Amino acid sequence: MSEGQDARSGRDESEMERADRQWQELIQEIRVAQTGVQILFGFLLTVVFTPLFHTLAQTDKTIYIVTVVLGALATGALIGPVAFHRVVSGRRIKPEAVAWASRLTFVGLILLLFTCTSALFLVLRVATHDALVPWLVAGVVAWYLVCWFGLPMWARIRYTAEK
Repeated sequence: MSEGQDARSGRDESEMERADRQWQELIQEIRVAQTGVQILFGFLLTVVFTPLFHTLAQTDKTIYIVTVVLGALATGALIGPVAFHRVVSGRRIKPEAVAWASRLTFVGLILLLFTCTSALFLVLRVATHDALVPWLVAGVVAWYLVCWFGLPMWARIRYTAEK
């Protein structure tokens, strides 16, 4: 293995080159998640100004408030890496910045999961008033968990196991 080659990735790159590459990959991932959370959050902010909102039961209003707060937290966590990078830029701590940005992004994805779950629960409650709603939401959450975490963890274990 050459001097600059990383044993884990098989890439011939320095620590700073690796951090630059990881930063670019992370930013691309964040762009996708940010777009989704910003659209959802923007929509949620408008709901309170509709005539129907004032006719909702207090329970539904509480679910709405929780959903908006979760959306705000998810937005903050998913925009956080950009602000983090801007504040530490030029300080020669890119590997550390990538690590912290990655953590913020993961927290943002968890908060987005909760936001989507809460929003779906609220919409289905208001739309159907059906006892089936929690089961439908649980099914969607299970799907999110499979897509967002289960399959990636399966692939990580399957394809990175010692050979």
